[in-house]
Amino acid sequence: MRYDLVIFDNDGVLVDSEPISNRLLAAYLTELGHPTSYEDSIRDYMGSAMHRVHELVAERTGRRLPGDFDDVFHARVFAAFERELKPVAGVEEVLQKLAADSVPYCVASSGSHERIRVGHRTTGLDRWFDEGRIFSSQDVGRGKPAPDLFLYAADRMGAEPERCVVVEDSPLGVRAAVAAGMDVYGFTAMTPGERLVGATGLFSDMGELAGLLA
Repeated sequence: MRYDLVIFDNDGVLVDSEPISNRLLAAYLTELGHPTSYEDSIRDYMGSAMHRVHELVAERTGRRLPGDFDDVFHARVFAAFERELKPVAGVEEVLQKLAADSVPYCVASSGSHERIRVGHRTTGLDRWFDEGRIFSSQDVGRGKPAPDLFLYAADRMGAEPERCVVVEDSPLGVRAAVAAGMDVYGFTAMTPGERLVGATGLFSDMGELAGLLA
């Protein structure tokens, strides 16, 4: 069917930030005495809001992360973004096609508004996303896998959930989309398809997405 709204995840779907973020998160947690490998970070935190990092560390160790943890982490991430961040290959062509066909789209990310904007400015994707197309877990309080963020984005964009499709690359994001009653296409560039349980379909190259959305 033709969807009334395409909702993109940000990290790993629009911008190639997951390798950068998870490398730095693993290093920082290890530095603070919570040994974490890059693979651990991908498995446990990819696609989640920052509160999940705090919650899992406290649950596993009984210790809380420092009060300035988020600020320090984001400062390191933003500095790395300026040096390394690129758009996901092929995503600009997808956005161009949606715009040409007058298909509404937006981004709904577990990341903060600041993180989204820094990434988009750095990669040039800001020209595709004005303020009215950007939604963050900051807007709803509960991040993925809760459906709140996707439902909020659909409501703000004037679309019914069953007429929306989400583009995601994390198990938490797919779960959130399914819980919201939306179709969801899983991007398998970094996550094996078998982990994206519940996805409507899977794709490994952005060149395939336009056909799926049609």
